[in-house]
Amino acid sequence: MINSEIIGKIKELYGKGENILEFLKMQGNAPNDVESIMISYDFQAGTYTKLAVENSDYLNQYTNAITEVFAALPAFKSVMEVGVGEATLMNPLMSKVDPFNKVEKFGFDISWSRVRYAKQNSEKAGNSISLFIANLFEIPLADNAIDIVYTSHSLEPNGGKEKQALTELYRVTKNYLVLLEPDYENATSEGKARMIRHGYVQNLEGHASELGMKVIKNSPFGVCINPLNPTGLTIIEKKQKSQSAPSGYVCPISKKKLEKHENVLFSQETGLLYPIIDNIPCLLSTSAVLASHFMDFR
Repeated sequence: MINSEIIGKIKELYGKGENILEFLKMQGNAPNDVESIMISYDFQAGTYTKLAVENSDYLNQYTNAITEVFAALPAFKSVMEVGVGEATLMNPLMSKVDPFNKVEKFGFDISWSRVRYAKQNSEKAGNSISLFIANLFEIPLADNAIDIVYTSHSLEPNGGKEKQALTELYRVTKNYLVLLEPDYENATSEGKARMIRHGYVQNLEGHASELGMKVIKNSPFGVCINPLNPTGLTIIEKKQKSQSAPSGYVCPISKKKLEKHENVLFSQETGLLYPIIDNIPCLLSTSAVLASHFMDFR
């Protein structure tokens, strides 16, 4: 974790409305470094909830279009949003996709503050969502855990890591990946230059195909809020359908089962435990505490 002096400087910059990622790049961090993304997102927490209210018409149009995508897929019992943020997309989307709250819903983000807003927003919306903190490259769920895994511009800042991200999402999904991400291939020259500058993902269809995945749809999505950052839709079907994985979280490092003990999750196999803060499991590998004798005191 970065030191307190830099955190103080970031707070000052954020208060002035300056770009945190640009500052972190000047400190030697890569533009899509996981820690830099987490810091930037955490300081921005709360702003997405306000933006959702200000852009309610667009959000309604966007969720209507995603609902049509989901309706064309076979029935599903579980769904997860990767990079759920403040659940400003997931809540209105699930009210349309699952109005009777019958589907098991999951969402995670790398920022605790954003997920805490998501928890508050979900409670207000009457949605039951299992929310947790995680890194999309180390998802703390077993293989084939979720019927449909989807993203909405959450892979976006991970340019150069497309195959790593796709491999991990593909591992966790049981049936389909629905990816709503920057459409570099159909962007304007100005848009492409901007995406390159910010380190956005590119060519998800090509990367998925090279990994041997079955891409069943790849096209412009048609609904976007920023013409310089158009959205593309890529749907990947899992080739070999498998039995659903056992429910529950696993250690993001070992993928071994975690057991809940009061305000922590513990792995008997590895001796690692993870904190639960405000009922939000913190399942980043960097959050792990080695407690090999934890069960001696239970």
